[in-house]
Amino acid sequence: HLRYIFNMNNEIPKHVLKDPDGLVTYEYIANNIESLNADNIQPLLDNLMRADTTGQFTASAARYLYAIDPTGFASAINTLVAATIDRDRERRYIGTLLQAIWGDDYQSRISELNVTDDNFRRIYKRLYSRGI
Repeated sequence: HLRYIFNMNNEIPKHVLKDPDGLVTYEYIANNIESLNADNIQPLLDNLMRADTTGQFTASAARYLYAIDPTGFASAINTLVAATIDRDRERRYIGTLLQAIWGDDYQSRISELNVTDDNFRRIYKRLYSRGI
């Protein structure tokens, strides 16, 4: 049984649009992942970023999409990581992205990643401001 991301009018379901904190949208993405792709996920990302003011669910969605298809969802992941950096002022969630997105060996590649990946540099600078 295939679930459809949008209703018959190509709209996000109303209960998802009313998401107060991002959890409903994150769950909707997870429950409908088989029907999502780079072409149809953006409205859900927009809704998630509107609802999630702390970065908790944008970080979770970035990690989840990376685990599912890091290449196919690369643009969505990049958008979610950037949104997490902007929202996570308390630095509660951005640290979880380092290993999840850049791999177990990210510490051995810090210099390279700081030069080649803006999101990595922004996270690393926020977490280890004296280390750069």
